[in-house]
Amino acid sequence: IMSYFEKKIDSEEKYRGVIVNVRLDHAELCDGSIVKREVVEHPGGATILPIDDEGYCYCVRQFRYPYQKELLEAPAGKLEPGEAPMDCAVRELSEETGFTADEIISLGEDYTSPGFSTETLHIYLARGLHRGESHLDEGEFLSVEKHHIDELTKLVMDGTIADGKTVIAVLKAKRLLENEK
Repeated sequence: IMSYFEKKIDSEEKYRGVIVNVRLDHAELCDGSIVKREVVEHPGGATILPIDDEGYCYCVRQFRYPYQKELLEAPAGKLEPGEAPMDCAVRELSEETGFTADEIISLGEDYTSPGFSTETLHIYLARGLHRGESHLDEGEFLSVEKHHIDELTKLVMDGTIADGKTVIAVLKAKRLLENEK
């Protein structure tokens, strides 16, 4: 079996930001040639899709600056230094929706843009919901919307929901729920 491993030769930080850092690496390919690789370093995050006993999910609608529009998404946030992904998901669930949950189920990981970013999103499903008060981060503005999993699946399939983490969470949750029947 051929190995396509790329060996990092050197690395130079080009930008240090609030959320991401950018570096330019030189790497040696399997044929010996040298290439440049731009890497966006991201701490990763977690997303969590809360669903009640009737199949209704609680999503958030918020403005996303890079796209200049509001998106409907599963609650999510960035990992804090040293924070476990499940703890991040539980924290974001509480902060953005006010819910706590009896059961948190891992739906896997998503490498959001593996061609240039280190970001890994950890995806969860929350069940056994208990309502509480949300407590948003400073500068965070969003509304919570209740949609049935079947409706969300249709919105994913027709392209209305295009946010990757939400697409994955909805489709994996739908399949998990179907398999439990």
